[in-house]
Amino acid sequence: MKQTLFLLLILHGFSVFAQKSIDKLLKQYNDNSVPYISVQELAMPKNNAIILDSRELKEYETSHLKNAIHIGYDHFKIDSVYKKVPNKDTKIVVYCSVGIRSESIADSLKKAGYKHVENLYGGIFQWKSNDFPVYNKQEKETDSIHTFNKTWSKWLQKGIKVYE
Repeated sequence: MKQTLFLLLILHGFSVFAQKSIDKLLKQYNDNSVPYISVQELAMPKNNAIILDSRELKEYETSHLKNAIHIGYDHFKIDSVYKKVPNKDTKIVVYCSVGIRSESIADSLKKAGYKHVENLYGGIFQWKSNDFPVYNKQEKETDSIHTFNKTWSKWLQKGIKVYE
């Protein structure tokens, strides 16, 4: 019984530490130009947001949120969003690995006139850490998460880390 309680306390402490670390990371890189949405809010059944994946194609093909539209980051073009989401009143959630690249893309969307744009707090890493499903390019559920590179893989708490 004591061992179980000890293990639970350790796991809870790790979870709190990981959350605080993501907080610190996002505060370091982001300027909060776009409001965040939590993974729990996005996962709610009646959330009808269009989900945009701002990672590179190899990341998207390895793992993405269901029904997410790939828009990329390095070669992002606002015209690609206009074609896929012509109504600027549409609710849009942008995500990446942890929420840094997605803030940049979401900010571009706001500047282009999209009115309801949010950044997924903690990105696909936080999504997977909360046991929500991700899908590969065959649209099959997967535990593999593309972590961009080895350095960034430390932020993924659950799943199989994939990087080149």
